[in-house]
Amino acid sequence: MASESDLMEKIVSLCKRRGFIFPGSEIYGGYAGFWDYGPFGVELKNNVKQLWWRTFVQGRDDMVGVDAAIIMQPKAWEASGHVSGFSDPLVECKKCHHRFRADQVGDKCPDCTGEFGPVRQFNMMFKTEVGATEDATSVSYLRPETAGGIFMNFKNIVDTIHPKLPFGIAQIGKAFRNEIAPRDFIFRSREFEQMEVEYFVREGEWRQYFDEWQKLQLEFADMIGLERSRIHQIEVAAEDRAHYSKHSVDTEFDFPFGQKELWGLAYRTDFDLSAHQKTSGQNLAMQDKEGEPAIIPHVVEPTFGVDRTILAILSSAYTEDELGGEKRVYLRFPSAIAPVKAAVFPLLKNKPELVAKAREIYSMLKKEIPQVMWDDNGNIGKRYRRQDEIGTPYCITVDFDTLGEKPELKDTVTLRDRDTGEQKRVNIEELVSMIR
Repeated sequence: MASESDLMEKIVSLCKRRGFIFPGSEIYGGYAGFWDYGPFGVELKNNVKQLWWRTFVQGRDDMVGVDAAIIMQPKAWEASGHVSGFSDPLVECKKCHHRFRADQVGDKCPDCTGEFGPVRQFNMMFKTEVGATEDATSVSYLRPETAGGIFMNFKNIVDTIHPKLPFGIAQIGKAFRNEIAPRDFIFRSREFEQMEVEYFVREGEWRQYFDEWQKLQLEFADMIGLERSRIHQIEVAAEDRAHYSKHSVDTEFDFPFGQKELWGLAYRTDFDLSAHQKTSGQNLAMQDKEGEPAIIPHVVEPTFGVDRTILAILSSAYTEDELGGEKRVYLRFPSAIAPVKAAVFPLLKNKPELVAKAREIYSMLKKEIPQVMWDDNGNIGKRYRRQDEIGTPYCITVDFDTLGEKPELKDTVTLRDRDTGEQKRVNIEELVSMIR
């Protein structure tokens, strides 16, 4: 296993080399805080999001989903407290004028050792203009979190779906924060993605559901292959909680650069719905039980950062070992989230009969398991190493025995396991069920 000191560098290099994650706008020298997901990265990310959605939305009777607009009426952000309070402490070097988060630097500028000016608060929301005019009335913001869009649609959900407490509204989507100092690869970036739930409960029952979601977060960590020994659930001190939170627990992970926040869980009370009811003038109370007065529910909010989740998965999956007397690197992804589930090879690419049979098997698998890959580039050893580095659980090789050179092995292929390197002959008709 790579040492913690150089593991991050190795992960970043592998992600670039194998098409997982690229620097944003790289041909122009990059753009700090922005990253692009390549062919295998987007498959990995989509698999994680789909697993999350199946687990927390489609697999439950008390959840529904929304996909809200990224830009909302700016009054919504005033009501939520983001316009006045969504800020980080900023300092600027008097000598080189570089800016840093005050809580992440010492007394001197790390770039030129100059002195810092006074600390001031920097609002991290991205401003934009909406409409043809450019004045104070056209100012809006890119959302800094996805929760706002859920609260905007609470009344619509209640009026159309008529849910009863407790119930949740889930959303997966982009959020934007103008970070002073984006850092640590995709851990802290200016454009990122969230998987978020607002779970609406009666006030007296919040603790029960808070504890339940805390356990569910750990179970999801198991599903995506994160080691429990690297996970820490930390209660957030009152002075460090978000302004809307009465109780928070962060799920932290041992990243290569230290123990940092991976996911959050907050009890937001009725802060958001009450604030929006007051500012909008709309009645956001709901009738939960006949004969009882309408109430404004309280909220438990589990939030999962997609990009941080991907980085945690890569950190857990990255493995160095020795196989057949040679050093190798492989990504030990759980099959459920691996970007490629299996790769199909002809033993030799210059033998038409092998290629034809391999193509037949590849086409058959592709119909049942879309994330199957064709690979005939280089010798078998190089193909195995390439597939190991992108985390493919199984490699399938079509050889002359498949064609009947040994009659007893006709219509069988060699199936290689990524983690152990072990190979065995299996019948073609068994492949779909084995890979699934």
